[in-house]
Amino acid sequence: MPILMVLPSFAAILVFVYGFIAWTGYVSLSNWNTLVKDLSFAGLSNFKFLFADFRFQSDLRNTLMFTVLFIAATMAIGIFLAMMVDAKIKAEALFRNLFIFPMALSFVVTGVVWQWILNPSTGVNLILKSFGMMDPPKWYTSTEIVPGIAWGLIDFGLPLALIAVVIAAVWQMSGFTMAMYLAGLRAIPDELREAARMDGAAERQVFTRIILPQLRPVTVSVVIILGHISLKIFDLIFAMTGPGAMFLTDVPGVYMFETTFRGNHYAQGAAIAIIMLLFVSLLIVPYLFSSLKKEEG
Repeated sequence: MPILMVLPSFAAILVFVYGFIAWTGYVSLSNWNTLVKDLSFAGLSNFKFLFADFRFQSDLRNTLMFTVLFIAATMAIGIFLAMMVDAKIKAEALFRNLFIFPMALSFVVTGVVWQWILNPSTGVNLILKSFGMMDPPKWYTSTEIVPGIAWGLIDFGLPLALIAVVIAAVWQMSGFTMAMYLAGLRAIPDELREAARMDGAAERQVFTRIILPQLRPVTVSVVIILGHISLKIFDLIFAMTGPGAMFLTDVPGVYMFETTFRGNHYAQGAAIAIIMLLFVSLLIVPYLFSSLKKEEG
């Protein structure tokens, strides 16, 4: 009976997840790059084309920079907000709800709103100009890359236009990170902290040697979830900036959408999807294996 209850879900996952992944992998090795269906074997030619392509190299750089900044900023702000809320402040429930509220919005809404806020001609720049800043940031219209070291066909570094996207993403996800860390902080016994203080530990030492080690499982979970989001990000970029000038805000998800559904290069789009899947797998699979080992141990 338990097997019969699970069987429909298992069959659905087998077909609509793993079956479609297998089909995507098959298409990525074909010559189907026009409206005319052509599933003849092309080997790795689609993958070779992508890694030699200026736009895809830009996407890889942008994904790396976005992931690093997004995870670091979201975790830092999340743990700071969690510690503030955990300090038994007045109206704790109000602040907690305010911080988590952005999670109720979709990335599309977030992208549109922050596109207005960070518009170089309006939004926050009007406030900066009123305070005397004559040359406010160009935000997502900037074409500058720091430090801009030549690497392959592109300049390697941080595209300043990407910072605007990171700000929007951090604004939406920092409340989620706060909730995760707040749950972890509430699980740490107060007696453990008091014992450390009685032994002469300063507040900084209590944080670095008591609290942070206890929060390690939460940190791992946060990194996995945020990394998964950043590696397959699409809707925020598409709604807020699109590929951007010189593809400075482009990511593989946007490239895959335009290649597949606007350019009708189905094999190349499938190849991009497979590469994205591999990137996410590199992040998630080691975590799954370590979790399985802990359960077996």
